[in-house]
Amino acid sequence: METLRERKKQRTRDALLRAAVELFTSQGYEGTTVDEIAEAVDVSQRTFFRYFAGKDEAALALVEMTVARFVAAVRERPPHEAPMEALRHAVVDGWDEINDIVESVVPVETYLRLYRVIESTPVLLAAHLRRSAAVEETLARVIAEREGLDVDADPRPRLVVAVFSGVMRVTERQWGTGGDSSLAGIRTLTSLYLDGVGPALLGNWRASREETAGKATAREETA
Repeated sequence: METLRERKKQRTRDALLRAAVELFTSQGYEGTTVDEIAEAVDVSQRTFFRYFAGKDEAALALVEMTVARFVAAVRERPPHEAPMEALRHAVVDGWDEINDIVESVVPVETYLRLYRVIESTPVLLAAHLRRSAAVEETLARVIAEREGLDVDADPRPRLVVAVFSGVMRVTERQWGTGGDSSLAGIRTLTSLYLDGVGPALLGNWRASREETAGKATAREETA
């Protein structure tokens, strides 16, 4: 059972994280100091460093919370699901839980703005990519365990995670530059792109294009 001391520590951490996110999204990462974050919660700079190693850790903490939930969701998928199917269901079916995690700290709209801050801040983007690489290795090992494979002897777990992660990065970039910046928007885009992996990898693009062009020509001739 969680003690009163533990609950108090969690409330302080959440308050610092909330203040950090709000400041980063309103005045920029570089324009925000640790002192400002601490002052917003009425605690000392020393208290801030009890919970976060630095500004970068605070900026990425909420993203890491959602990623941790996703990794746990992959572990929980039924064992009969194929690897890519398990990854797809974990991310698409888990949006409500991710939403709850985000909103326990800040509104979803603020989180979406934070993601854009990360993408546009070189030091944060570099840290985010490094941590993403570590998460991919964790996922590969989870998939290998599910399939009863040695991840260092069989390349397939790392390959399927690499494909999945690549699709997610393309989705995030497209969502970031598109017109629909809602959480529902990225959920729809994620489903669309993951469903398109098979046809993109195995389909004959030229044949499909020629078939489409042929149908268009036939319609013009009969018009």
